[in-house]
Formats: sequence, structure tokens, C-alpha cells
Amino acid sequence: MYIIIAGGEHIGYYLSKALLSEGHEVVVIDKEAKRIKRIEEELGSICLLGDSCEAGTLDEAGVERANLFIAVTERDEDNLVACQVAKHKFNVPRTIARINNPNNEVLFKKLGIDVTVSSTNLILEHIEEVVPTHPLTHLLAIQRGELAIVEVKIPPSSTVVGKRIGGLPSLAESTLALIIREGQKPQLPTLDTILEADDRVIVAIKPDQEEALCAALSCA
Repeated sequence: MYIIIAGGEHIGYYLSKALLSEGHEVVVIDKEAKRIKRIEEELGSICLLGDSCEAGTLDEAGVERANLFIAVTERDEDNLVACQVAKHKFNVPRTIARINNPNNEVLFKKLGIDVTVSSTNLILEHIEEVVPTHPLTHLLAIQRGELAIVEVKIPPSSTVVGKRIGGLPSLAESTLALIIREGQKPQLPTLDTILEADDRVIVAIKPDQEEALCAALSCA
């Protein structure tokens, strides 16, 4: 697979190193000559000096044959523009963008970025494993971000505890894919499934319906 990485800072460096070790063809684009020199001293001539937001630079990198374009600079606006140029001018089939400000995630998805990675949200989701302060966890974005697979933990105080899924219209209409209970095998939910406190519910849902889902499960 031919992969172009915009940004040669720490994330770009380690990402390129890992992808090369897996046998992929990689090019790293960066505006800083010092960063390029550091990468090439260890990984070889895999870098291009230039601005990844400019079509000319991407053209020089051979972006038309790229299978994947990844933008991981420290500037959200650069990551967005670079992915937009790669996707809409050069028809790169898949783009991934790093997001430093989680408030920008909705904009990135609306503008067609296939995958967004927010370090802030990832940390919050890992914190939830230890401290239950973040009830909804994003597991996967599919269909170009139009659908999300999320996990919601039902608190003991939820009004749905002890009730059938079929008796809860707001849930019966959702795509509940799986229920995970402590000490039990994951189960496929049916309309007769009784919800219990601390159930972890895996749901396929549109991003704009997440707040309603949390409200229905009394976890907001």
C-alpha cells in the first residue's frame, strides 16, 4: 500500500516507522528541513520538503496513486486542507486526519474526512475504563462518518433498568448490536431482553442521535 503522511513531527515519525516495518511504501511531507533530515537519517529517503496543503507538493509526492493519505500535523486547519486537497482534487480513496481540538471533529466529518482521530477523546475514553465519568464511548466510525458504533454503560439509576427493550420505543428503534455483562458472554439483544444496571450496550447510531440515546438510557 502506498501511504502519504503529512507532518513529520513525533506522530508522523513513529507512524512512518511502523508502516515501513509492515512493508508499506511511505512518503512523509514536512515544511521543516530539520525534521526531514532527522527522519531520513534513520529511515532513509522517504521524505519530501514542502507544504502538504499545496496541490503541487502532493502532485510531486505522487498522491494520485496513494491508497491512503494521513494528516498528522499540529495544526487542525492544515490537516483539514491537506485531506481535502488529497481527496477532492486527487481522488485519494481514504483520508485520515489528526484533530487537536475535539470541537473541530464535527466539521471534519461534515467535510468528508473519512476517519478523524482526536487524542483528547481517546484519552477520555480510556479514562472511562477506570473512572466512569464519560458514559458514551466511540468505538468505530463507518460510512464516511455518517454512522457510528458506540458503547453506552447503563448506570444503576437509569429508568430503563429492569425493562424490556421492546417496551422502550426509543431503544426498540435503535440498532442495538450487542449487550455485554460482567462475567457473562456478550449477547445479541432482542425485544424481550431485560436491561440491567451496568450493562454495556453496543449501538449503531447516527452521530446526531447520540444525545437522545444517552437521554433514553438516563446516562446523560
